[in-house]
Amino acid sequence: MLESYAAIGMMISTAFFMGGSLLLLGWLIRPSKPSPAKEQPYESGVPDVRPPRGRYTSRFYIVALLFVIFDIEAIFLFPWAVAFDQLALYGYIQVLVFISLLLFGLLYEWKKGALEWA
Repeated sequence: MLESYAAIGMMISTAFFMGGSLLLLGWLIRPSKPSPAKEQPYESGVPDVRPPRGRYTSRFYIVALLFVIFDIEAIFLFPWAVAFDQLALYGYIQVLVFISLLLFGLLYEWKKGALEWA
């Protein structure tokens, strides 16, 4: 049993070693000649001509967080669908409770106005 974990450990340690050594090699070899022109912000090779936009409102982050939460919770339905035959009625009732909780949360957020953009 330990041999199977040893292979995974070797792969992880090799990945860290390779990543670290390549970063160190790049830091040692690359030329470092900073100048004020190089430190100016630009996008796609075009200098900035106007100040950046204002910050996003918190509503944008709430909607994004809700999307991520419901997307991850939807992923939990795939193992249930695979094992549907073995779970029978008990599994069906469990998934109904799970989906009703998701629906209740969505309706709560909708009623609170978290999905409104204005």
